[in-house]
Amino acid sequence: MAIIKEISVRMVDLIPPVIRTDAIQAFTSQETPIVTITDADGATGTGYSYTIGTGGSSIISLLRDTLLPALIGQDADNIEQIWRNLLLKTHATSVGAITSLALATIDTALWDLRCKRANLPLYQLLGGAKSSIPLYSTEGGWLHISTDELVADAVLMKERGFSGSKIKIGKPHISADRERLVAVRDAVGPAFDIMVDANQALNLPESIKRAKMLEELDISWFEEPMPADDIGAHAQLVRHANLPIAIGESLYSLSQFKDYLAQNACSIVQVDVARIGGITPWLKVAHMAEAFNMPICPHFLMELHVSLTCAITNAPLLEYIPQLDRITKTAMVVENGQAVPSSVPGLGIDWDWQAIKNMTAAGSYSTINDGNS
Repeated sequence: MAIIKEISVRMVDLIPPVIRTDAIQAFTSQETPIVTITDADGATGTGYSYTIGTGGSSIISLLRDTLLPALIGQDADNIEQIWRNLLLKTHATSVGAITSLALATIDTALWDLRCKRANLPLYQLLGGAKSSIPLYSTEGGWLHISTDELVADAVLMKERGFSGSKIKIGKPHISADRERLVAVRDAVGPAFDIMVDANQALNLPESIKRAKMLEELDISWFEEPMPADDIGAHAQLVRHANLPIAIGESLYSLSQFKDYLAQNACSIVQVDVARIGGITPWLKVAHMAEAFNMPICPHFLMELHVSLTCAITNAPLLEYIPQLDRITKTAMVVENGQAVPSSVPGLGIDWDWQAIKNMTAAGSYSTINDGNS
């Protein structure tokens, strides 16, 4: 039995390597809570989640004060039981971002520990559906970037073997979005995917209007056109639009995805392992989507999602946005535009603990144990 004996928690604040802007916000910071669980045999598992600059201290407080103490003495192999009990323990704050992000740090740590004890990499332990996955890039498509820079980055990604690039849209007038997208399409040709992301900035009439323009340019998907809690509007858009509608990064529960799928309100599911609450619920969403013959193209967290997308059959693409380079010793492997999951037992993330210690936010580190350590 993998009885949990000690847990440490901390947070590092990673400043993005490039300016990141979309139609509603700017990414000025990337708070990264990190949890390490140690069992009675001395085996460890490390998990993490993230914010885009706000709420990190609240996640740390929820972990330190409520969730982590409840883990001491538990059998780390009972991952489903632990996840459910912690969700019920926080029922007054669920479903929501802070609770889901806190649960994800624990759940990913438990899966890391299980993989290490089984001496298997995550993608194989969860199914081992494939050994690599095609990439598309978002890092060169932010809203503030000039048209010339958008074109140059998309051309570079095509030369590197990437399958496509994602461009942020949501300029005040449709003509500005169209001009940028036409320039990229003319540069990369028809055999390169261009995705767009409005980051929930539009209403239904404007989404329908822009969808028609996007269809003319053979855009591969229209992502988060409207507020994520408006399922009815997305269902109407799916009926009007002749291109795939992608949603998921702003959903926080299995039931929310169920409602989208049941109401035919999306075409692509972008479940985020941190925002859904960890690997345990992520897998449930992925398999539920498979039952609807729906693809999974997860949001962000490529260093973790590479293993998850290679574990399942219905994940055709992985989003390329480097997140952890400053606190890992080795980066995610990319070969000819394909991401390759790590073959090392665990999540496959090569943490640089000295860098993590150096970057730990003041007051965020604490350790909880069984009193015998």
